[in-house]
Amino acid sequence: MHKSLISLALLAAAGSVQAAPMFSADWAAQACQAWNANPALTDELAEKWIKNDQGRGYKIIHMYRTDCGEATKVQLTISNKGGKAMCTYGGKIVNTDLNAESDYLMHAETKRWHEMGAGEYGPMRAMMFGRLKFEGPKGEAMRVMGPFEQFLLIPGKVKGEETCPAK
Repeated sequence: MHKSLISLALLAAAGSVQAAPMFSADWAAQACQAWNANPALTDELAEKWIKNDQGRGYKIIHMYRTDCGEATKVQLTISNKGGKAMCTYGGKIVNTDLNAESDYLMHAETKRWHEMGAGEYGPMRAMMFGRLKFEGPKGEAMRVMGPFEQFLLIPGKVKGEETCPAK
């Protein structure tokens, strides 16, 4: 009987565990894992996209929820590992200077990240209608629209709380 009560208490506690805030450092680490599990990102971006790294061996993506503010940006670092475009870091900003020739900054309202994550529309529509603000090599991004669309689905795959991440 005593073990049953402990088991019930553990189950109740496990049920009350909440996801990290969407676009927090913990969420970004999970997004990095989601990237690595997606062959459209790891394989299709390995041909040319990942090679445009300005000789550093990696590309940087900064992103945030516009309604939470720029101070809540997170970073994904994508590196060429074994001929694949692998996410090697997801978390707080560690590289503050983005290279306009190879790196990306993206932000959108939380509502829009949810819409893109649900596949309601892709990157072309998101950018054309101003739902996704985007800085970086636009021509390069246009050439990889399929994988870019897969990237925008990550907020639908990695669950996160609606509260804004801590600054």
